[in-house]
Amino acid sequence: MTHPISGQANVSAIAILLGTVITAVWIWKRLSLDTQDYLIDQAIPIALLAAVCLVMVWFIVRGVRRRQQRLRRRGMLLARFARETDPHKRLETAFALIEVNNYRLEGLESELPALKELFATTLQRAVGDKQHRLRGMAASHLGVLQDLSVVPLLVKALEDDHAYVRSCAALALGRLRAIETKARLVAVMEEDWDQTVRSRAKEALERMGA
Repeated sequence: MTHPISGQANVSAIAILLGTVITAVWIWKRLSLDTQDYLIDQAIPIALLAAVCLVMVWFIVRGVRRRQQRLRRRGMLLARFARETDPHKRLETAFALIEVNNYRLEGLESELPALKELFATTLQRAVGDKQHRLRGMAASHLGVLQDLSVVPLLVKALEDDHAYVRSCAALALGRLRAIETKARLVAVMEEDWDQTVRSRAKEALERMGA
């Protein structure tokens, strides 16, 4: 049912656009030369400037609204994370919290110890091939927390059986700029069989200025 309605809307929009263009051309041809010159020299540039200003204001307003929505969402997730007792739901909330905060630590400092413990525990205990995505996400999110004490865990994760986990660990080490792991990352970049892992190791080294 939605396809015919959408098609009709598109046809109507095209018809309105064509009608507007034809009407504008018809009116333009009936204007005097002096009026045309005035519009070209003054009115049109002013209108274009006003349109540019309106677009800029629209982008600013949209940015402010998105930031407000993100902050509200972050506040809701922080409150949910603090009261959640179910381990699985708590982990899901933690992942969502990092993502809604655009993978930055700012604003999450109050829950830093809890987030660190949760991600580190998940990385160590979510064993088996079926849980590789949980291990990988936990590894990459540890890098957001900017706590160098997790570096040994991430280095160990570079040896995980699953390539996704290894790539996430390399990404996290790059986020932490853990320069003491450069040699290990160089080895991963040169020797790992998976292209994504090698690429992530290379990106991590570039972040460190290697």
